[in-house]
Amino acid sequence: MRCRRCDSPQIQRDYDDATVLITLVGMRRLLCNTCGHVFHGFDPFNICNRNPVKAEGGFSNRRAIARYSAHLPASISLINGTSSDGGIVTYTEPSKGHCETISKNGMGISLVGSRFPSEELSQRGRLLFVRVDLPASTMEGVVSILSHERTTEKKKWFLAVKIHQISDLDKAKLMSYLAERSTARPLVHTD
Repeated sequence: MRCRRCDSPQIQRDYDDATVLITLVGMRRLLCNTCGHVFHGFDPFNICNRNPVKAEGGFSNRRAIARYSAHLPASISLINGTSSDGGIVTYTEPSKGHCETISKNGMGISLVGSRFPSEELSQRGRLLFVRVDLPASTMEGVVSILSHERTTEKKKWFLAVKIHQISDLDKAKLMSYLAERSTARPLVHTD
């Protein structure tokens, strides 16, 4: 049996059943999996069944890079200045926060942003200097804001950041920490 519209052999029984009288005669409502065309066809032996969608593996780790849940103390400072200013930048006083998720390319940081203006933390691409206290050492780096979320309770911010610049030593510390965490199950958000 083939589809009448696109001539595809990928046919299954439609999700809406035909009326009882038509079904007794051997007619069925059929669905083309290629183009989605619904039509009536003669199928007295009920050869065309409904095919369930087969999931390819689970959704336990859909990301190319695993990220892990964490609760690591962090301090966050805004970086003022650009490379066009002759490479001279200044840092604001650090605000205390926590690193809640971490991967080799970025992290999720939560903080009470009373020290910083809300326009600064809601600006995509804004550079921050972050110091994260890993269990065995401290890692520092420059990150850029990818997205932000602000809760009304306690004016708490959650920032998803991408690692913009990090030294080789700090990268080695991060990779060592992630290697230890790789035995734990990665955290994957499904939105």
